[in-house]
Amino acid sequence: MAVFNHPEFDNHEQVVFCSDKETGLKAIIAVHSTKLGPAVGGCRLWDYVADEDALVDVLRLSRGMTYKNAMAGLPLGGGKSVIIGNAKTIKSEALFRKFGKFVHGLSGSYVSAEDVNITTADISIVNKETPYVAGLEGKSGNPAPFTALGSYQGLKAAAKHKFGNDSLKGLTVAVQGLGSVGFYLCEYLHKEGAKLIVTDINQDAVSRAVAQFNATAVGLDEIYSQSCDIYAPCALGATINDHTIEQFKCKVIAGCANNQLKEARHGELLRQKGILYAPDYVINAGGIINVSFEMRPEGYSESESTAKVMEIYHTLLNIFQRADAEQQPTNAIADLMAQEIIARGRK
Repeated sequence: MAVFNHPEFDNHEQVVFCSDKETGLKAIIAVHSTKLGPAVGGCRLWDYVADEDALVDVLRLSRGMTYKNAMAGLPLGGGKSVIIGNAKTIKSEALFRKFGKFVHGLSGSYVSAEDVNITTADISIVNKETPYVAGLEGKSGNPAPFTALGSYQGLKAAAKHKFGNDSLKGLTVAVQGLGSVGFYLCEYLHKEGAKLIVTDINQDAVSRAVAQFNATAVGLDEIYSQSCDIYAPCALGATINDHTIEQFKCKVIAGCANNQLKEARHGELLRQKGILYAPDYVINAGGIINVSFEMRPEGYSESESTAKVMEIYHTLLNIFQRADAEQQPTNAIADLMAQEIIARGRK
């Protein structure tokens, strides 16, 4: 696999390929930037179709973490790691300990945490081999509730900008993905009185959402064409693409998935279609914000972390207003604002 001339390579500081025959570990760690601090980002375990897909994912995700941490006002850089394999069969203590040794070999330039298919229990095993982990039980714990809280505030900010009122009561929200974060988000939306349309590859999760939130279930490929006010992508990335943009009937796209745009140009296509897009790495920053409070010398504070997560609302309003003023897509404005923050930090 080519790296330096890869279209997703963005002058990453380090890209480390990790392999261990005995445990079956195949992983990639990408450190995008340490300009603002150590590169912090979760570890994702996924059964990628090809190794190339894993490389694309980790390069994009690590860059997103750099911008996410900058826009959240955190003294952290951006990094990410992916482990290739089936989460139902590959997990073992030996595998996570070996992964921990690779993380430790980076001497603190990268700090790992939970992401898709990785639990706090898994990270605690990694922690046996390295102190360079975060999101541990007994400290900040599971970041998912905070990611959901920040995403919920982001939906309210988007509604405020698009509809003139940040109340979600009576609005129809199509939620794609009912994993840990997506389900927490549905709880917030249901409590406020939003009408939910849901889909997920896990039918048990769909059934729970129908029973608990009176949600309407639709097929995996039907979620894009639903008549709704807000489409909330909460699964894997790239669900905003040439094929789906043609189907969207929503007025807002705001969800907690990473890498929602398949290509940056899709942000402009959404703008031309009159759809307000909440940049993914801004709206879903609640989890890393919570993790960052664990890393402070003074220790973790849930109340201070929650207050910081709530700021996502105003950050997004600023992005929306600047995008309108400059007649630019919101993703381009978010990137520009993040780059300005990084440049100031470097000076």
